Amino acid sequence: MSYAVKEVFYTLQGEGAQAGRAAVFCRFAGCNLWSGQEKDRLTAICQFCDTDFLGTDGPDGGKFATEAALAARIDETWPSASPSAKKFVVFTGGEPLLQLDPPLIEALHTRGFEIAVETNGTVAAPHGLDWICVSPKACAQLVQKTGDELKLVFPQAGAPPENFQSLAFRHFFLQPMDGPHRTAHTDEALRYCLGHPLWRLSLQTHKFVGIR
Repeated sequence: MSYAVKEVFYTLQGEGAQAGRAAVFCRFAGCNLWSGQEKDRLTAICQFCDTDFLGTDGPDGGKFATEAALAARIDETWPSASPSAKKFVVFTGGEPLLQLDPPLIEALHTRGFEIAVETNGTVAAPHGLDWICVSPKACAQLVQKTGDELKLVFPQAGAPPENFQSLAFRHFFLQPMDGPHRTAHTDEALRYCLGHPLWRLSLQTHKFVGIR
């Protein structure tokens, strides 16, 4: 299949269990919970997204006709000066599982990459992924109920943490919802984690230090 990619870039992971780790991010275009257009936000299933995933016009983005072409672009983005470090790619979106497939996974494993995905959990993950992070959204059916990390944007009406704590994940994170009430949301998430120690606090550190 062909792939529509908004952008490919090298940075540090800013959130969750892998925070601080160097990674190539591949942001796919498109999502099944919001069109990406502001005119549709108030009627979307997910109304709080803070990411531009519309189109293929971002840095090193574009339309890739084959998995080999996209794998090559991702590999070129990893710094060649670090041959001993484990190569790491994070697929995100939008919703990456609308496009991420076994041929692309195999192509990147062949190039020595560890492969992570950040998904809303409404599409089942293909086999072969090394790290699965699910971020559930209220009013969206959760299909992917297992993985390495569940990262719940908090608070969400209709998506209390207790709805997810029995699922088969190794790590459970609350991430304060960004926006004008971020300080209040952070305080609420902090207090919830203190009272429910299964959950850990995830902060969007990339925003604090000024990286992508």
